[in-house]
Formats: sequence, C-alpha cells, structure tokens
Amino acid sequence: MKSILLIGMGKFGQLLGKQLLKLKNEVVIVDKNEEIINRLASSYASAKIMNALNTESLQMMDIPSYDSCVVAIGDDFQSSLEVTSLLKELGAKHVVSRATTQIQRKFLLRNGADEVIYPDLDIAEKVAITLTEHVHDYIEIDPKYSVMEIDSPTAWVGKSIAELNIRKKYNLNVLAVRIGEETIGDLTPEYVFPSKVHLLVFGQTTNLLKFSRRRIR
Repeated sequence: MKSILLIGMGKFGQLLGKQLLKLKNEVVIVDKNEEIINRLASSYASAKIMNALNTESLQMMDIPSYDSCVVAIGDDFQSSLEVTSLLKELGAKHVVSRATTQIQRKFLLRNGADEVIYPDLDIAEKVAITLTEHVHDYIEIDPKYSVMEIDSPTAWVGKSIAELNIRKKYNLNVLAVRIGEETIGDLTPEYVFPSKVHLLVFGQTTNLLKFSRRRIR
C-alpha cells in the first residue's frame, strides 16, 4: 500500500482515484470545488477543499510524507504547472502530472514533474493498435518496450517454445498464454502450443507490431 496525494478531482482524477483505492492505496484528495469534495470524501483517507496554489495550505499537508503526488488538473495548465513546481519545492518524493500536449510535457518536466501522463493520447494509441494490428490488449512499459496480447500463429500449434526458438527468431519473449479465461504462466521451454490461444508477449514495440502483422499461418 502506498500513500498518494491526488490533486484535481475532475473526471480523470475521479477515475484514477477509484483505481488507486481498488489497489488498496491510501489516497488523500484535494480540489477547490466544495461540492465534489463533499460527495467523494467518505471514500478516501482524507479529503481537502483547497486551492492547491496556496503554498501555506500545501505546507500543512506534509508533502514529503507521500509516496507520490499526482497533479490531475486538466482544465488549467498554468495551475498544473505551478502546483507541480510547488510540490517539488516542498519536498515531494515523486510527482506525476497530467498533460495534453508535448509542449505541456516539456514544461512540466522542467518544472519538477518526475513523470508526465497523457490520458487521452494513451487511450487513443491503445485503441488504435488494438483495432488495426490484430492485438487484443496492449501495455506500454516505456517508449521502447511493450507487452501485447496477440493470437498465436497457426504454424506454432503442436510445437514447443524450444523447438520454435522464439526469443532468437522473433526477438520477443512469451510471458504467458491465455486459453479462454485461463492464464498459464511460468512456461517452460518444453511447453507445446495448442490451437486458439492468446500469447502475452514482451519485447520492443516495433518488433511486436511487426510480428502481429505477419500473422504467421
């Protein structure tokens, strides 16, 4: 469990907050909108009606005590920039800020953000890949590497991981397979592929997309 300060409880902030709670984190929320805070307060460890641009108010929250601080302000970039900077000045260990453009990302990183997220862009990219690249699911690990869920090639049926020499031949690692709702991990080199399975594969995104497009029969 981690302690997280979540600033900005618009649509994105509320969705993020719900997911953080599901993962059993201790979440403190902040927003200047009294109605929103009053509605959400009972679900969180603590909820503050506060303008996060107020340095004195932030100081009272013991910023260094949080594992992460998230600036989820989406409709006022100037405020997001200033709050990001203030959090770092007050000793925040890790600041994650929301951006909608590459220019915003650059400014946020220059002003103290340790990590910048693009909710809309990330979702659009994921949907585009799953719609056009024969990919069932997609998780970006970093700008270079990903994990994807793709169909197993028909040509692999009845053959083992060792026999196919997957890592060397295709530059990817098979982490697990899914058969219906069942996931099978800890695959050994002797594992033999049945028909109609989904592969969970890790590797460079460009290699994974190239592999999915080949649709080896």
